[in-house]
Amino acid sequence: MAEVQQAVDEGTSNEASIATPPAPPAIMSDHQSSPANNAPMPTPTRTIQDLVQSPRDLALMRQRLFEVKDKIELQIHEFDRYWPYIDNVWVRQHKAGTDKSGRHITDYYACRLQRPTYTPKADTPRREGQPTRKKQIREGGTCQMRLKTIRYEGGYRGYTIMRIGDDTHHTHDLDHIDKIKRTSVLMEIARSEVMKGYMPASVFTVMNVDYQKLCDAGGKYLNRNDVRNASQHWRQEHKEELRVHEGYKYDHGNGIVKQIEGPSPATVNGDVQMLDPALQDFNALPPGTLRFPESRREALKPYLPPENATLSENGFPHVTLTYATSMDSSLTLAPGMQTHLSGLESKSMTHYLRSKHDAIIVGVGTATADDPALNCRLEGAGGYGGLGWQGQPRPVIIDPGARWMITPRSKIIQTVTQGKGRGPWVIIAPGFAMDPVRLEMLKYYGGKYLGLTQFDNRYRLRWEAILKALAAEGIKSVMIEGGGMVINDLLQPENAGYINSVVVTLAPTYLGRGGVGVNPAPRHDHTGRPVPLVRFRDVRWLPIGEDCVMCGKMPETTQHVDRGQMATRPGENYGGLTS
Repeated sequence: MAEVQQAVDEGTSNEASIATPPAPPAIMSDHQSSPANNAPMPTPTRTIQDLVQSPRDLALMRQRLFEVKDKIELQIHEFDRYWPYIDNVWVRQHKAGTDKSGRHITDYYACRLQRPTYTPKADTPRREGQPTRKKQIREGGTCQMRLKTIRYEGGYRGYTIMRIGDDTHHTHDLDHIDKIKRTSVLMEIARSEVMKGYMPASVFTVMNVDYQKLCDAGGKYLNRNDVRNASQHWRQEHKEELRVHEGYKYDHGNGIVKQIEGPSPATVNGDVQMLDPALQDFNALPPGTLRFPESRREALKPYLPPENATLSENGFPHVTLTYATSMDSSLTLAPGMQTHLSGLESKSMTHYLRSKHDAIIVGVGTATADDPALNCRLEGAGGYGGLGWQGQPRPVIIDPGARWMITPRSKIIQTVTQGKGRGPWVIIAPGFAMDPVRLEMLKYYGGKYLGLTQFDNRYRLRWEAILKALAAEGIKSVMIEGGGMVINDLLQPENAGYINSVVVTLAPTYLGRGGVGVNPAPRHDHTGRPVPLVRFRDVRWLPIGEDCVMCGKMPETTQHVDRGQMATRPGENYGGLTS
């Protein structure tokens, strides 16, 4: 708050005298020009409300966008909201252009301190009466941090931000950059307020009302001269008397101070400040948002992938098998018939499980019969109060025969266009391919197909190939939800070793014969006697709503021992339920 006192000391010697507030002067239009270069001066779109109601977790996001430790994914409106608060750090070097489709636009940025040190030349002669400008040596050549942004246009729209180059850390902290350079948001707010006819000292005082929010926005070192510089061109052309904000006054010896009573800065002189459109409805949650109590989550933690999941020693992701079943071990009332089993509470649990995995796997029969969204609707996930696509798993559809008919009306595609889910990946067996129209549509919505080569003479895909293909794409945890053939085959002794944990929801209902059930093929010992397929360890039963959830882990002796084949042939029905 030292800068507030600076306003007191400087008084108003360089500003118009305070008078009875006149009507606010009209804001300069785009067609009006500044006297400096006769170029049109853009009308500011930022207001003081961008400080009063700044984006959520602004300080945290500024630090995250400063460090770029990992790949950051943001939706376009989120990027537009946060990037102006960090543009004092990153300077665009050049635009790489677009790819062949024209939908991927890449920009490259470097830290501001990468530029060479600038030493100013001797001051040029000034016209009579003009003061000599104070020039400083610009710091530079000390940091080599770089990043690139990729903007995706199409059915899937968003930004990916990633670090490039050999340098993984800045040579300075964010506070150092905030000290030498102000963000465009702060300068535009200052210019906007002065263009309404307010004194720079008054603008500076109002911007400091909530000093913590000002610091979160990068304004810790904002001073009165910054406000004056931001509005210099406008003030040179407009000589009207400037005034203080309503609710404030000039107190000789104390500068601009807030009166005991007065309206909030959100309404100045009865003029309601316009809110940045990017901030509107920021906290509104869409219909269908689910909540899962924190008290329930701790019991599930031992059966979930670790926070920073890594691949196993054999190169496989963490695999969680989860599904809902009836008391007679049925998934559906009939093959291909969507059947709802789990209650609302256990469904919320399922979406919590989804938020903890990188990908969800279902078979093509489930994708066709249920038309699932395969996203996470938990509060805090991307599209449901969270940023980007955090907590949103990648849908993976096992479709050996390329049967899945993707259309813009598919729920999984609608979630992509609404920013509530990721584009699907489709796993196809050799000898099969999507037609060009479906393939292009899949790419348009941010998806792709993965063609596998490990198969037998009946085109049976191998679980080993599926999981390693996903691992090669950066997937470190997988949640397998169905349908019946996928579950039954995964539980076979030759495949069960790929499973790390199981979470099974048991609904209090019998479905009867004729449906799709969980009944893997029997196993026999060396004498031909039937033996159990698997008995889970570390079992925990959790009552959730009207359902009961069984959590368990695979015996350590079976994990990743065998390398079996997945009995899924092109054209077979995968029945099952996906909520």
